[in-house]
Amino acid sequence: MIKYILLIFFIMQNFAHGSIKSEIINNFKSIKNISFNFKQKIEDKIEEGKCSIVYPKKILCIYNDFYKKILVSNGKSLVINPNKNNQYYRYNLEQTPLNVILDKEFIIQKMEESENTSTDINFALFKFEHEQSLVSIYFNKKDLNIVGWTTTDVYQNKVETIISNLEKNLDIDLNIFIIQKYTN
Repeated sequence: MIKYILLIFFIMQNFAHGSIKSEIINNFKSIKNISFNFKQKIEDKIEEGKCSIVYPKKILCIYNDFYKKILVSNGKSLVINPNKNNQYYRYNLEQTPLNVILDKEFIIQKMEESENTSTDINFALFKFEHEQSLVSIYFNKKDLNIVGWTTTDVYQNKVETIISNLEKNLDIDLNIFIIQKYTN
């Protein structure tokens, strides 16, 4: 009898797991853009700021540091302007971990292929490997929205990003992603 009860419990858990996964994927598919506050941890350093993402692959983040550092991508290039001097850093977006985070269709494909490995009652976690790097993306099970991710940066540092105050499908001026505006 106990075997049957455990089997029913296991089946129900798998059904609920599949259901939340489908709900999260469907919600994510409906998103065209998001704006949010973030807290990012790289090694022992914590940075905060605000970001807007327009899918596919556009992002603008303004950091709440003394210099008001800016990170921006137009979908092809990624520019980081620390505003400390007349210098900025430009990368090919495809060579950065943000390329994956900003590619909604790729994330959806990986979510559909992956097993939700979350053991937390409040969050769903999707993990996958991409170009020898582990990517983890977290979603809130209640509102189905993305709440953060963990990647490895171009210097092989673990980068943990937690987002809050998420707003989605806003009217966002695409001119904010013109990278020349942020190069000294």
